[in-house]
Amino acid sequence: MKKLSPGTKIQGTQYSVSDFWSWGFSDILMNSLRGVYSEFLVGSALGVLQEPRVEWNTHDLMYRGKKIEVKSAAYIQTWHKGKYSKIKFSIEAKKSYNYDTNRYSTNAIRYADIYVFCLLKEKDKNQIDALNMEHWDFFVVPTQILNNLYPTQKSISLSVLEKNSRSVSYEEIKEVIDAVISGKN
Repeated sequence: MKKLSPGTKIQGTQYSVSDFWSWGFSDILMNSLRGVYSEFLVGSALGVLQEPRVEWNTHDLMYRGKKIEVKSAAYIQTWHKGKYSKIKFSIEAKKSYNYDTNRYSTNAIRYADIYVFCLLKEKDKNQIDALNMEHWDFFVVPTQILNNLYPTQKSISLSVLEKNSRSVSYEEIKEVIDAVISGKN
């Protein structure tokens, strides 16, 4: 698979890939798209967007030989009806899928070395802007901490996450992950 360019024409039409993306993927508050967008944000902070995203990989990004898993949550959803969503992130162990054998592994584990939890924290539905990094908080947690403290837990709440890490800005993601990798954090 190779990365598409925004200007790539869709043959037989007057449209480009950019038109498709704009039409189909403008609602970043949509749960599934916000997750992919969060992966993009972390990947852009780390400078690892050279390869296209792989949907069913055991991890979301590779950085300095480490597997990074990105999770996303928001108080306000596309379908927001006045009640904020409860913030929790999936940390469930998973089985890996082997594309060569078309089979899942027998053991479920957490494959990533580091988790990055992305919170779209804005609570004002008239102000929320997923394209504004000031509306986001990021939490970087080594998987070993999750495995030690929550070995079988399937999700982690924001309050528990805040006890085990601190929020960082978009600009700090790389620095904090570098510190985790080098053992300084």
